[in-house]
Amino acid sequence: MRLLLIEDHQEMREMLQSHLEQVGFATEACASGMDALAMLGRSSYDVVILDLGLPDIDGMDVLRRIRAGIAAQVPILVLTARQTLNDRVEGLDAGADDYLLKPFDLPELDARLRSITRRAGTRSEKLLQFGDLSLDMSAREAVAAGVPLALTRLEVVLLEELLRGAGHLIARHLLEERLYGLDVPRTGNALEALVSRLRRRLVVIQSDVGIETIRGIGYRLVVAIRAAG
Repeated sequence: MRLLLIEDHQEMREMLQSHLEQVGFATEACASGMDALAMLGRSSYDVVILDLGLPDIDGMDVLRRIRAGIAAQVPILVLTARQTLNDRVEGLDAGADDYLLKPFDLPELDARLRSITRRAGTRSEKLLQFGDLSLDMSAREAVAAGVPLALTRLEVVLLEELLRGAGHLIARHLLEERLYGLDVPRTGNALEALVSRLRRRLVVIQSDVGIETIRGIGYRLVVAIRAAG
């Protein structure tokens, strides 16, 4: 399970990263809000730990921007020394799945992570999401930038594969094998044409998700990081 840790205090960040890796999380860490948003735009994570006291962007603003589209469905555990009820309510209203006050014990951190990832697990198989793009696996229906997408069967299969590896490079031969399993004629540019059609659909509706081509190797979904406000 991939985890993004956003914590500006170096000693705390290194201690938490070491602990999280020991308990089984593949953990990446950063120390600023802008780095966090960039990483979430490039890669997909199963859970995020977010400290509110960041040096460049207030953690609450980072939380809102994540929920606004970059990774709207990812479970988020907020860490903070802000102890007022209003702060906790604001964080939960902004989209935090849980809230842990500093200082805290590591067993409690582990328990809260288990809880929010367990809750998210039931919906993760039903909805694949990256940025403002989502695919309802039950209905096989896609939405981007709030607009329903009328996709062909093959476009749905392609989108599913890209979303399952969102932010990561998907080798073209793996996509071809998945598509050709549906008896698609094996022509030299079939995959390129399919990707091009899906890419155009996203551009037309001004989705924040794009399809990046790594020529001769494969494709990956990326999210554009937009300036706040």
